[in-house]
Amino acid sequence: MGYRTLTIAVLLIAGTTLMAEPKKVLELKDHYAEVNGVRLHYVSAGKGPLIVFLHGFPEFWYEWKNQLAVFGQDHLAVAPDMRGYNLSAKPAEVDQYQMKYLIEDVRALAVHLGHKKFTLVAHDWGGAVAWALASAHPELIEKLVIVNAPHPAVFARLLREDPKQQQASQYMLMFRSPQAEAALSASHYALLDNIVLGPGLKNGFFNEDDQKAYIEAWSQPGALTGGLNYYRAAQVGPPPPASGASAGGASSGNFGVDPAKLTVSVPTLVIWGEKDTALLTENLDGLDQFVPKLTIKRIPDGTHWVIHEKPDEVNDYIREFIRK
Repeated sequence: MGYRTLTIAVLLIAGTTLMAEPKKVLELKDHYAEVNGVRLHYVSAGKGPLIVFLHGFPEFWYEWKNQLAVFGQDHLAVAPDMRGYNLSAKPAEVDQYQMKYLIEDVRALAVHLGHKKFTLVAHDWGGAVAWALASAHPELIEKLVIVNAPHPAVFARLLREDPKQQQASQYMLMFRSPQAEAALSASHYALLDNIVLGPGLKNGFFNEDDQKAYIEAWSQPGALTGGLNYYRAAQVGPPPPASGASAGGASSGNFGVDPAKLTVSVPTLVIWGEKDTALLTENLDGLDQFVPKLTIKRIPDGTHWVIHEKPDEVNDYIREFIRK
């Protein structure tokens, strides 16, 4: 499926969603920006105050297609392919995926778009970048919304001390290994397809067009390696099995960021699907120590993919929060 076909499909989705409101159907536009030494692809809708959506692994801008349609009604809604993904640049060197470069990509993109301040919404690895950006540059962030992405300091503690989170995070060691690309791309990306798309295809919140879009994005030359390099650059994960549960220092768990510098002073909403089997609800415990202006919304029957499973509920929480 080509990008033009993807755009048409998203417009149809937007039209279906918005007819009930009723509101105008927005055109989703794709763009490229040369920022921070890389070429980033991004998709936008609407105009007004800037709201930026950051995807996680192994997704791409398309994760936020429904949110672009909704929030583009009264914002300039922008969803980039982060570096390493889909149509954005894919630096070959692992160290080019260090957190300092990832947060500068987002800051530079906002400057490119002509905005000094914006609302930031992020999931999974996008959330790790968002936590770091909000702590490093609070002057840029109007409000922060995090969906199923652990705060680095809390996550580091769990990786050191919590056997359940250590066990749940074992996949990170595989993602950092040299064998990761072969394992994840085998049989036409069967493992990724099953993890990300399988439940959605079964339950009706993904369709065959979505499946084709994801496989096309994963198939972009270098894209799978680009996404995996986030894990490799940060060296994030549980202690290797040989070191035992007490050797939490073997992997930082901080996504490459000093936890002492991770207080987030901006108003923050955290939405958490409580059935996430990779990032456990214990990541919410003690979060208020690092985020003084914190609101938490739990979705009991949501998983790690709650954005896709419960888009209306997620959108309502975001809308309520940014209107306050």
